[in-house]
Amino acid sequence: MTKSYIFNWQKHLPEFMQEGASFDRFDEDPYVFEPNCQMTVDEFGFFICWKSEGKEGQVLECSLINSIRVGGVPREPKILASFEALGKTESDLEGCIICICSGTDLVNLNFVFMVAESPDTARKWIEGLRSVIHNFKANNVCPMTCLKKHWMRMCFLTNVNGKIPVRGITRTFASGKTEKGIFQALKDLGLPSGKNDEIEPSDFTFDIFYALTQKICPRTDIEELFKKINGKETDYLTVDQLVSFLNENQRDPRLNEILFPFYDPKRAMQIVEKYERDDELKKKGQMSSDGFCRYLMSDENAPVFLDRLQLYQEMDQPLAHYFISSSHNTYLTGRQFGGKSSVEMYRQVLLSGCRCVELDCWDGKGEDQEPIITHGKAMCTDILFKDVIQAIKETAFVTSDYPVILSFENHCSKPQQYKMAKYCDDTFGEFLLKQPLENYPIESGRPLPSPGELKRKILIKNKRLKPEVEQKQLEAFKKHMEAGETNTPAIIMGEEIEEETENGEKEVELNAEAPSSLSEVTTEKEANSVSQSNAVSSKKENNLSNSTKKVPDDEVTEMSEATEATDATDISEASDQDNNKKVAEEAEDSEEALIAQYTYVGATTNIHPWLSAMVNYAQPVKFQSFDVAEGELPLPLLVFLLQSCFLYFQIWINKGNIHHNMSSFNESVGLGYLKTNAIEFVNYNKRQMSRIYPKGGRVDSSNYMPQIFWNAGCQMVSLNFQTPDLAMQLNQGKYEYNGSCGYLLKPDFMRRSDRMFDPFSETPVDGVIAATCSVQVFSGQFLSDKKIGTYVEVDMYGLPTDTIRKEFRTRMVMNNGLNPLYNEEPFVFRK
Repeated sequence: MTKSYIFNWQKHLPEFMQEGASFDRFDEDPYVFEPNCQMTVDEFGFFICWKSEGKEGQVLECSLINSIRVGGVPREPKILASFEALGKTESDLEGCIICICSGTDLVNLNFVFMVAESPDTARKWIEGLRSVIHNFKANNVCPMTCLKKHWMRMCFLTNVNGKIPVRGITRTFASGKTEKGIFQALKDLGLPSGKNDEIEPSDFTFDIFYALTQKICPRTDIEELFKKINGKETDYLTVDQLVSFLNENQRDPRLNEILFPFYDPKRAMQIVEKYERDDELKKKGQMSSDGFCRYLMSDENAPVFLDRLQLYQEMDQPLAHYFISSSHNTYLTGRQFGGKSSVEMYRQVLLSGCRCVELDCWDGKGEDQEPIITHGKAMCTDILFKDVIQAIKETAFVTSDYPVILSFENHCSKPQQYKMAKYCDDTFGEFLLKQPLENYPIESGRPLPSPGELKRKILIKNKRLKPEVEQKQLEAFKKHMEAGETNTPAIIMGEEIEEETENGEKEVELNAEAPSSLSEVTTEKEANSVSQSNAVSSKKENNLSNSTKKVPDDEVTEMSEATEATDATDISEASDQDNNKKVAEEAEDSEEALIAQYTYVGATTNIHPWLSAMVNYAQPVKFQSFDVAEGELPLPLLVFLLQSCFLYFQIWINKGNIHHNMSSFNESVGLGYLKTNAIEFVNYNKRQMSRIYPKGGRVDSSNYMPQIFWNAGCQMVSLNFQTPDLAMQLNQGKYEYNGSCGYLLKPDFMRRSDRMFDPFSETPVDGVIAATCSVQVFSGQFLSDKKIGTYVEVDMYGLPTDTIRKEFRTRMVMNNGLNPLYNEEPFVFRK
């Protein structure tokens, strides 16, 4: 950076954690019992380390830790017997157990249990460990810090003698070098170099390790760049040569010259002073190739905007002005059909920064009649609604203070909806936003409150009764509760025939301008059922006329819409090809039979008044058209209503421009609207929220590419978080910015009503400086611990005119996962 920037990625680490404490460690599956482990955390907060007498040292990387919890007393007799042998009873273990949950993804988790000497010690360590994990900035440390991390891991992985085995060092470099070369490098540095030798940790300093890496895998790519700059005439760079390189190669020419001035000799000398290790060269204002390498491997050359990794955006604009990290069918750990549901998924997804989770609620069939969460009629396992609510309460605001939206797909009867409302009220307490904020009444034309004003609040997204119906039923419900009656009053149990009118089904048909193929829009998979077996057979026989049930025009299933082979709005052209295989090609006969039996059941419109009263700023409605949502009418209809039905027109016009109303679209329908009404879609998202979710044909829980919907300003682009595919990686990368809080402020032209934006336009966006981006791939380091072939593919995702995929790829470098050299010509993304 032109200005010196200090990247404060470290979290404060309490001293007692560096000093360490004694714990007993156990694992339940498989059985492990290791008493008297000395557990510590390194000064940078990279690792939790433990070692016991006569055992090898072990480490757990803090970046892989998802949560630190109070552990329960184990039930495994073998583990209890091990504690009894140490003189510890079950009562002695109460409150002393720390559960460390970790994993490389959100599904495949590991649990390590540490038993402290006392409940006070356990509480202190739980608080301390929680303060260290979820350090999202640490994922973007510079290459030099990464080297330090490699070195620290080797120093902690000691053998039973407490020394560093040479065998461990050879494993570190084995993906690119032979053992013979590694042994020779160790010998050159005066270190033990035999295969079975061991090194004293005090002798293996970071400087020694850095020198070792330069011998085993020298940065020849940086050396070539160094020679190119100095003309191969000297062994150093002068200040003038460094200044020229910094201004011509390292500085973005689009930057404001006042805020980001050009490099000058004074700034160049600061760089020399900081990174050059040779005092003689430093005095002369010269930089060696080693100093140059250290500089390029520092935070000052990060490929991302380090200052934007912290919370840097305004958080006081309406909710609709933000992209919101969102999850689809959050409870599933795998496939959409026959998959497993898990309460743990809600914890993991929220801890990862997601701010909108989905709960598909159904009546429980057991004796207790507890509402459950599952993928209805899809042969998935179920979990208790109350357990999910408890998990959400515990994890909603651990990594982010900004509001969480619970997207209910409600299939429950009113008695079980009462239980849902009670659990939300009792469990969430003050977290639950039960009433609109004073300055943001639920009225037409009033903007939504901001994430800042909704800090640490949970919002429920569920269908809501008409105000007069809700009030009438709520009064009856309160009288009923005050009287202590156990039966549910008839006025609440009765179906509200007019509820459909609330969602717009009986309004004047105003969506004639929408293409017929897009008339199958759902509010949230809220729809009538088209048999999935018919959808599958239609794919095989290409005969829809005999395979579709008779359904109302305003309702359709997510499943039927998603699996039609001839769907004109299919998003495959915008999806990752690797994740877009046809279901029929990859599924076995048994799975096809399972899918064939699936019949979607739409969410209920018969809402309990208590649950209805908890809904405020996220009210789902059936989408009719962009004109209806905005409160505008086509001119012929406008004239007709003014002439013949002025009163009705007044009633109707008050139903438009309602910012707290939102609609959901499956990916196919959403893409269809983008193709035909892109500008209207962008304008809609300036005012109110929209949610996109995967089409039902993605039974393998693959994801669509989210970028095309971000281009339209869609706030909740919901993905299957359990699948770490390319789409999910893009989502994780995007929301890593702004403190990983789950909210990103949309660009100015996607928020202001006086700006027009067409995401498909090929002309430059007003107010945005277009630029050509050139990417040159030189090399890679520590890419794999195996001897594999590697290549680098460079793609760009953004507006359709900027998106380039699978066009730029380096050559394959065989059998080198350690330090492959590519030296490709620059890949140019033209403006």
